[in-house]
Amino acid sequence: MTDVLARTDAVTQERRLVTEVPGPRSRELAARRAGAVTSAVGSVLPVYVERAGGAVVVDVDGNSFIDLGSGIAVTSVGHAAPEVVAAVQAQVAAFTHTCFMVGPYEGYVAVSEELARLTPGDHEKRTALFNSGAEAVENAVKVARVATRRSAVVVFDHAYHGRTNLTMALTAKNMPYKNGFGPFAGEVYRVPMSYPFRDEPGMTGEQAAARALALVETQVGGENVAAVLIEPIQGEGGFVVPAPGFLPALADWCARSGAVFIADEVQTGFCRTGAWFAAEHEGVVPDLVTTAKGMAGGLPLAGLTGRAELLDAVHTGGLGGTYGGNPVACAAALATIATMREQDLAGAARAIEAAMLPRLRALQERTGVIGDVRGRGAMLAAEIVRPGTTEPDAGLTAAISKACHAEGVITLTAGTFGNVLRFLPPLVIGQELLADALDVLDAAFAAHAPAG
Repeated sequence: MTDVLARTDAVTQERRLVTEVPGPRSRELAARRAGAVTSAVGSVLPVYVERAGGAVVVDVDGNSFIDLGSGIAVTSVGHAAPEVVAAVQAQVAAFTHTCFMVGPYEGYVAVSEELARLTPGDHEKRTALFNSGAEAVENAVKVARVATRRSAVVVFDHAYHGRTNLTMALTAKNMPYKNGFGPFAGEVYRVPMSYPFRDEPGMTGEQAAARALALVETQVGGENVAAVLIEPIQGEGGFVVPAPGFLPALADWCARSGAVFIADEVQTGFCRTGAWFAAEHEGVVPDLVTTAKGMAGGLPLAGLTGRAELLDAVHTGGLGGTYGGNPVACAAALATIATMREQDLAGAARAIEAAMLPRLRALQERTGVIGDVRGRGAMLAAEIVRPGTTEPDAGLTAAISKACHAEGVITLTAGTFGNVLRFLPPLVIGQELLADALDVLDAAFAAHAPAG
C-alpha cells in the first residue's frame, strides 16, 4: 500500500493531540458559527479543520486526526493529493467556467470517456455530468422514465439516495433526511432489502430477491416499472452487503421485464470496495450507473453513465445544469482516476480490508456488543447491538465514536437504527497509521463496552 509518509510536502502522517478536543480556537469558531450558520446543518466533529494531507486532518488548534471517514468516501486518493492539486491549479489558471452547455471543453469529454471505460460492461455508453450524487440519481430516474415510457421506480428498505425532493422519496430513513419535508414525489415503491444480519437465518440472495420481486409484481406490476434503483452496498443505511445472488436476480428480472437496472455507486464507486465498482463483485452489468464522491478527489462532480440508447433517448437539452461537469472538477477527476490506476488503489482497498477485518472480528469476539462485521475493501462496518440480541444500541455506538474523536481518530456512524460504525479510510493510508487508529478504536470499546 502506498505510504504517504514518502511525500515530503504532505501533512505529517501521525496522530497528535496538543490541546483538549475541541481546543480554544475550535470553540471560538463554534461560537461564531452559532450566530451565522443555521442549526439545521450538523457536523460530526467538534473541531474546525485548517489543513489536511494524505490520511490526516489538522484542526485550527494544531491537533492531528487520523481520518477513517474521507469526508464520507470522497478523499479516496488522500487529502490534497499532489496530482489532484497540480491539475486543479493548472485548470484554474486556464479557465474556471464556461458552462458546458454554452462553451464545451475537452475535460468533460475526457471524463465521460473514462467513465465509459471504467463502468461495468462493454456496451456502447454515454455520460452526463452533474454536481452531486443526488443530481445523478435524479437524472437517472428521468432517463429511465423517458426511455421506457413507464413511471414506477422500485427502491429498497434502508436505502439512501440524496436530499432533493425526488431523492428524499427514494431514501428510506425519515430522520434526519425526510422528516417534515413532504409531500414527496410519487410513483416510488419500496421493497425489502437483502440484509443477512436481520433476515431470516439462511435466507439466500435469490430468496431475498424473490421476496422483493413478488411485491413488485403484485403491488406495482412489472409492466409499470421504469427502473429498479439500488446501492450495490448500502451506504447511509449501514453498509448493508446483500447476500450473494441478490443483485444478479434483480438485474435478470429487469432484463426480462424491460425495466432499467440502476446501480447507485455514489459511495461504492472508484476503488472503494476493492474493485472499480461494487457491482463487479458479482459480475452485474447495470444499465445505468451513478457516480460522485470519490471520483474527483474532493471537488464536486457526479456522473450518470449507461447504455447509449437509454441516455440518447432524452431530447437535446433535457439533461444538464449550469455547473455540471465544471472544468476544474473535471481536471481533478482525471487526475484522481490516473492516481487510482497508477497506484492500484483498488488493491490498496483490499489490503485495508485484510488489515481491518481481523481487528474488527477480534473486537466482536471480545466485547459481545458487535452483532455483525461486514463490508468490502475499505468500506467496512461494525453493527452495535445489546449483548446476546439483535437489538440496536445507538447510544453505545455514539459513545464509542465520540471517544475516538476525543483521541484523534475520525469515525462515522450510520444505519437506519443509528447503530453502525462505518469506516472509510483514504485508500492511501499507511499501515502503521491504520494500526494506530484501530488501537484507539480498541481502547474506546474497552472503555465503553469492556469484555465480560
